[in-house]
Amino acid sequence: MITFFLNGKEMKYSGDGDRTLLSWLRETKGITSVKDGCSGQATCGACTVEINGKAKLSCTQKLKFLEQAQVITMEGIPEPVRDVIAQAFVNKGAVQCGFCTPGLIMRTKVLFTENPNPSREEIKKAINQNLCRCTGYVKIVDAIEDALKTLATGIEAPVEKTGMGVGGSMKKYEAYETAIGQRPFVDDLKFEGMAFAALRFSDHPRAKVISIDDSEARSMEGVIRIIKAADVTGDRYTGLIISDWPLMIAPDETTRYIGDVIAGVVATDEETARAAAALISIEYEILEPVSDPHKALEAGAPQVHPGRSNLLEKCVVRRGEAADQVIQNSKYVASGIFETQRIEHAFLETEVAIALPEGEGIHLYSQGQGIYVDQKQVASLLGLGEDKVRVTLVPCGGGFGGREDMTVQGHAALFAWLLKQPVKVHLTREESIIMHPKRHPVWMAISIGCDEKGMLTGMKLLAIGDTGAYASVGTKVMERVAGHATGGYFVPIVNIESLTVYTNNIPSGAMRGFGANQVAFALESCIDELCEKGGFDRWQFRWDNALFSGRMTATGQILEKGVGIRPCLLALKDHFYAAKYAGLAVGIKNSGVGNGMTDFSDVRIIILEGGKVRIEHGWTEMGQGVQNMAIQVLHEETGIDPASVTVVIDTDAGLPTGMTTSSRATALLGNAIIDAAVSLKKELKDHSIEQLAGNSYHGKYYCDWTTKPGADVDRIITHYSYGYAAQLVVLDDEGEISKVYAAHDAGKIMNPMLFEGQIQGAVHMGLGYALTEDLPMENSRLVSTKLRDCGVLTATQTPEIEVIGIEEEDPVGPYGAKGIGEIGLVPTAAAVANALFAYDGIRRKRLPMKRPGKR
Repeated sequence: MITFFLNGKEMKYSGDGDRTLLSWLRETKGITSVKDGCSGQATCGACTVEINGKAKLSCTQKLKFLEQAQVITMEGIPEPVRDVIAQAFVNKGAVQCGFCTPGLIMRTKVLFTENPNPSREEIKKAINQNLCRCTGYVKIVDAIEDALKTLATGIEAPVEKTGMGVGGSMKKYEAYETAIGQRPFVDDLKFEGMAFAALRFSDHPRAKVISIDDSEARSMEGVIRIIKAADVTGDRYTGLIISDWPLMIAPDETTRYIGDVIAGVVATDEETARAAAALISIEYEILEPVSDPHKALEAGAPQVHPGRSNLLEKCVVRRGEAADQVIQNSKYVASGIFETQRIEHAFLETEVAIALPEGEGIHLYSQGQGIYVDQKQVASLLGLGEDKVRVTLVPCGGGFGGREDMTVQGHAALFAWLLKQPVKVHLTREESIIMHPKRHPVWMAISIGCDEKGMLTGMKLLAIGDTGAYASVGTKVMERVAGHATGGYFVPIVNIESLTVYTNNIPSGAMRGFGANQVAFALESCIDELCEKGGFDRWQFRWDNALFSGRMTATGQILEKGVGIRPCLLALKDHFYAAKYAGLAVGIKNSGVGNGMTDFSDVRIIILEGGKVRIEHGWTEMGQGVQNMAIQVLHEETGIDPASVTVVIDTDAGLPTGMTTSSRATALLGNAIIDAAVSLKKELKDHSIEQLAGNSYHGKYYCDWTTKPGADVDRIITHYSYGYAAQLVVLDDEGEISKVYAAHDAGKIMNPMLFEGQIQGAVHMGLGYALTEDLPMENSRLVSTKLRDCGVLTATQTPEIEVIGIEEEDPVGPYGAKGIGEIGLVPTAAAVANALFAYDGIRRKRLPMKRPGKR
């Protein structure tokens, strides 16, 4: 018997002493403010609690060591203290997805007792065990600083008064509830009679499945059912672009990567399900995997998908004649082979889905980036009509593109459908890293020329992207590599080929930047090299060649108004010339999928009793603040009090929406809200909001005027909008990054606080991309499945980041707004590379880059 105290109450425990405190808190006591972000890898800090006055990770704390210990969770913090800290996080914009926030609040509470007046560097050191993938830590440090001052002095920090409409820093929707752990994530939900499932993954990246022996697993007490490919009641294959991804691999079929699922085990608890899954014995005929995309293109290479070429797509962009000759005749030429690495999204909430029977169909709780896309794919898997599949969004703990493809949603839905009971499927951190698609590794051979005056003349690019075992959205990523190859510059002659290649590696799909950041690294390095060869000023060269209204992108689209590259460069000019060692880069990133596809959004505004309002739409909240955009636009248009508004994302609303991707939600949702508000505004002139109870107002916005690549059209419109940026990385005398300046054109800054947070977080991610992050594979197997080894920067590793907002009105976005979710990291790695060259004269052509030695 172990006796300890939880939030002041005596607890007696007589079970397995090796059980973790995290497991006991969440599963036995139902305390879900402590989060599981790394599955016991002691890396993320989301499970932080206080034990005997010290901040500890509950995921590694075994119960047998807690005799007479005092354990405090969020619920045990004195309410005045908890509220001061949590409110500081809300006021400073330190809550984005919020999955990490309860752990950080626990860490802050302990810090106050240990050091009530810390410096910013001491705060960073205190939270260094806590990862945040969203914020870049800047606003977290701001929040902790304010909270500790208030706790120490009793004087509340002044809160800036801003408007609730467009342009105001309205606090993030549900930020307080999220900060204190009361707003549930999918893993926090519980349903009566819920069973738990575990997946049996392939042991080999490429192997023929000869037989599956599940007899030992079936005999385990607590196992309800083992489910395999033959049990799928509909079409086993799904996919966002091509339906090439099977829910499970059947006997006599060949696995394509280490994340392929062979079977699923449903049991009364997760521990039993996992133990049983490990007992499933699979006989294979092991085959040599296709690991190298270059070799995958060779004649005679094994086909990853039998009967289908390993070359999934070849995207060609040519403008003008004889790029080779133009470059050869240029006064100065920069050429090279550049390589970028595979990157793990490292969102702190791993993949979880819960499905339960509902009527004649299924109800799925999803954290995916497109609930209507989930609905369609799940319906196909089950052989049901889409109207029989209801999907409810539970805002997720970070996305960054990594939740576009389905992972466990289909398995949870199938298992619940077959068993007619609720089923939960939850991936451990290791399984998450193994299963979901990553950022594309891209190999690029580039040549670019300029004349004696420093004006660009032509470019040639061959890019080869390793899209892994399944298509995902790989073709679209590599199309963006091609479409953004000339970046923020006008290059009159281009010859670009971008290849999407199947291998047996982990699939590559959507991740923040979506191809633009890969090619920016190669392009901007060459721009600096041209400046070196021709003796050109690096800032002036970029200014002279920058896109502006009337100039043409790589695809041939002539930009109209709202092109903000030059204003961004101007904002950095003085900082650039004042720095001893500095790297400069510009970036461009599309908003909307474009390329001839339709971007659209439908919304409904419902007036409830008592003056309450509900907004229904289909976009995923994953920390970026899309709910704020809806509420603030509604307030701007109608004056409705944001405090009276709730937002619901559920397919029951019947508002089909695409994937929350391509930095498009603000523009499309904002315009749809404006459309819905037209009739509502008219009625509010003669009626109070209470008198309109029961009314609903539908709004929509469709963009169907973009053009397909290669289409014979009079006017090329590849995308309806772009975001623009310039970034400056400054090094100190030791070659370390001292500061990053990020000038970003948002068109209209809808919410300055959220805008800053998005850019700070993206720059943090871009710095990791440049210097520390990698997910290497050897022979199509991961070198490591540890979150720690992914290289996400901690608070002490993150330099000062100054965000400079630029507003060049966009012709399409609401109030001139542009998407900002992805552009934030597009120039970062390139700016770091150029800063490092300025310091030591070494041109780095592979990511992540090695830092310079000490001088």
